[in-house]
Amino acid sequence: MRQEELKQFIADIEPLNLEVAKQMETYLDGLTKPVGSLGKLEQLMIQLAGVQGTMDIKTKPCATVIMCSDNGVCDQGVSSCPQEVTATVTYNFTRGITGVNKLSQFAGSDIHIVDIGVKADFKHPLIHNRKIAYGTQDMSIQSAMTYEQAMEAIEVGIEETNKLIENGYEIFGTGEMGIGNTTTSAAITAALLKLDVEEVTGKGSGAKDQVFNSKINAIKMAFQVNQPDPNDPIDVLAKVGGYDLAGLVGVYLAAAHGKKVVVIDGFIAAAAALVAYKLCPTVKDYMVASHLSKEVGMQKLLMEIGLEPHLNLEMRLGEGSGCPILFNLIEMAKYTLLGMGTFEDAGVDKSNYMHIWK
Repeated sequence: MRQEELKQFIADIEPLNLEVAKQMETYLDGLTKPVGSLGKLEQLMIQLAGVQGTMDIKTKPCATVIMCSDNGVCDQGVSSCPQEVTATVTYNFTRGITGVNKLSQFAGSDIHIVDIGVKADFKHPLIHNRKIAYGTQDMSIQSAMTYEQAMEAIEVGIEETNKLIENGYEIFGTGEMGIGNTTTSAAITAALLKLDVEEVTGKGSGAKDQVFNSKINAIKMAFQVNQPDPNDPIDVLAKVGGYDLAGLVGVYLAAAHGKKVVVIDGFIAAAAALVAYKLCPTVKDYMVASHLSKEVGMQKLLMEIGLEPHLNLEMRLGEGSGCPILFNLIEMAKYTLLGMGTFEDAGVDKSNYMHIWK
């Protein structure tokens, strides 16, 4: 995908339908409950109506797109896990035994596994081979990828999401697998928000102090070597990001382009969401933040985008694990709010209560 094509794709993304969103809000205000009393459940229905442009909203089927890739910065000792774990967990997604597998099975949602840059080869029908390279370069020594590779990875995310849209999927989630990707996510966050590295870097999957210090140092070296431009999100993505993150940027853009809600998982998915938001602020209309990751940079990311998490479960698994939980919440909101009776059904004079319930 050339830059001109991406710019046109972004230009074609429309804001949500405010008229239909208002119609849903008015309908919810007429239900037999205090106005606004179901809080974020009501906001989810209003957003879905605005996104889909109809009161007859659809919440199924749902799919979490999991971008899998390795990161060259692992050579700097930024993770307590060996890099081979990326390939192992990517394969385990096909076995139905991981956290996101079980959560998705419970929620009745699907996963879509994409190998966009794992340092291994797979021959499995459930792993979609869109490999750009066998992992990125070590960003502390050189640019993690070229600008063209970052664009290619974004295109992969767009194409994979468009396929799912064509197959009838209504709501999307964002997942990833890549040892070292809390390092790349912290680097993107610090660069785009112009914050000190220490403010947004956490311990990921449980790094000990020595590993954590290596993580901080690797990001600082990457900034010194590459000088990422905070005014160019793709430049930042290419220099200090990863293929998994770039692929997720494409997922956000394609979901918005296709008028579909897209759920943000944790810190890594949120870093990709920030890049997508910087490229196209309208994408925010289509985003839903699932939970507040325990990673220290998460809250700053969501504040910059202007989103609030729906849950705080002290999770830090990644994989897209927060998405099926949010899919369940969306389904519950629809079942409840579109199944409740109105004031008329309940035999209640609305005018007698509005001054109290507001």
